[in-house]
Amino acid sequence: MSEFDYDVLVIGSGPGGYVAAIRAAQLGLKTACAESRDTLGGTCLNVGCIPSKAMLHASELYDEAANGTLAKLGVKIDQMSLDLPTMQGQRIDAVKGLTGGIEFLFKKNKVTWLKGLASFTGANSVEVAGEKVTAKNIVIATGSSVATLPGVAVDNAAGRIVDSTGALELAKVPGHLVVIGGGVIGLELGSVWKRLGAKVTVVEYLDQILPGMDGEVRKEANKMFKKQGFEYLLSTKVTGAEVVGEGVKLTVEPAAGGAAETIEADVVLVSIGRRPNTDGLGLDKIGLEVNARGQIETDHEFGTKVAGVWAIGDVIPGPMLAHKAEDEGIAVAENIAGLTGIVNHAIIPSVVYTKPEIAGVGLTEEQAKEKGAIKVGKFPMMANSRAKTNHEPDGFVKIIADAETDKVLGVWIIAVPAGTMIAQAAQAMEFGASSEDIAYTCHAHPTHSEAIKEAAMAVTGKPIHM
Repeated sequence: MSEFDYDVLVIGSGPGGYVAAIRAAQLGLKTACAESRDTLGGTCLNVGCIPSKAMLHASELYDEAANGTLAKLGVKIDQMSLDLPTMQGQRIDAVKGLTGGIEFLFKKNKVTWLKGLASFTGANSVEVAGEKVTAKNIVIATGSSVATLPGVAVDNAAGRIVDSTGALELAKVPGHLVVIGGGVIGLELGSVWKRLGAKVTVVEYLDQILPGMDGEVRKEANKMFKKQGFEYLLSTKVTGAEVVGEGVKLTVEPAAGGAAETIEADVVLVSIGRRPNTDGLGLDKIGLEVNARGQIETDHEFGTKVAGVWAIGDVIPGPMLAHKAEDEGIAVAENIAGLTGIVNHAIIPSVVYTKPEIAGVGLTEEQAKEKGAIKVGKFPMMANSRAKTNHEPDGFVKIIADAETDKVLGVWIIAVPAGTMIAQAAQAMEFGASSEDIAYTCHAHPTHSEAIKEAAMAVTGKPIHM
């Protein structure tokens, strides 16, 4: 008999946590997962990636019918209307199906679900719902929460000043939605309500939207969303928000300093990023500190400085992305089991699920230039036969390669299925591909992915269809 209740205890059942728990169990380790929500899946499945995609997809179909796109294709609808409760219902069904699926996988793999908030009482012990539980290895996978903005108090229940969770659950389409933050989540949720009829204004502190992405992609996205009807207030900071009657009065001023002005909105979405969830874990009980950004530092194997305590996902440095956490979940379980679990953090794709989608992997052109001489190949989607046929001309594929070795350093895509297309680029880079390798790989015709082949041809020569 082991001196511990479990070989592995995972705190948190988000994409990192539930994957770590299942992988550990598959490797023969007695595993438990502590989760305080009523359902498994963490932010991603319950109030993040999954429900937002359900609303993005549904609103996209509505927009195609409402704006005449379908009529141009010969699909004529005499009468149409928005049934928001039904649209919200399918979002809820999607979440139920997937969170229930994880519960099934836990049972199938014999992972014990400990219902409650876990807090350390020692390096190998936690308290969950008033009971002490011990484990030889404890994995912190508690994810992240919405970052708050001073002077702007979020109240999702009231439905006036909301965060991403509240923005998914609005009971009616706002007349004017102001999004604070021009990042991924703000643009995705802004897109949902814009398509359903809201006026959308994006207030961004920086001089461009989508911080961290390739500069050319950011400029193109800016133009694209403007064309879709988004309004921007760039280089602008929000200093306060007050609910007045049925609306919100927002106070803004230039980021560089200057005269304040007010904006009136029906709903304000605060979307300025996320912060790691480490409060209430009792890290002080085991002598574990967080860094200046509130993250837990780990070594290459995801071990913390406390033996037997590991950490993955949004609570450690790196992009706060579900797929990054999933890969780390598999790796940490394999490391605990004595195998070799590795995550290549240089090749983590990122996607914005707007229409068209925006995706990137590896270095931006700016980052690549800092490291040495490069060659860049570009191909516009308007010259791609499938995109042209589908009336999807916006965007391009851009491939950045080392000028000397031709090794692909980064790929950036704006295209309707960019999120799917980027997988090819990530896999090619994982294998250390050159642009020539991609250019000489046969791509099926007619597909959007042919634009990747043509962009690769453009790195060292000329594409065919330009």
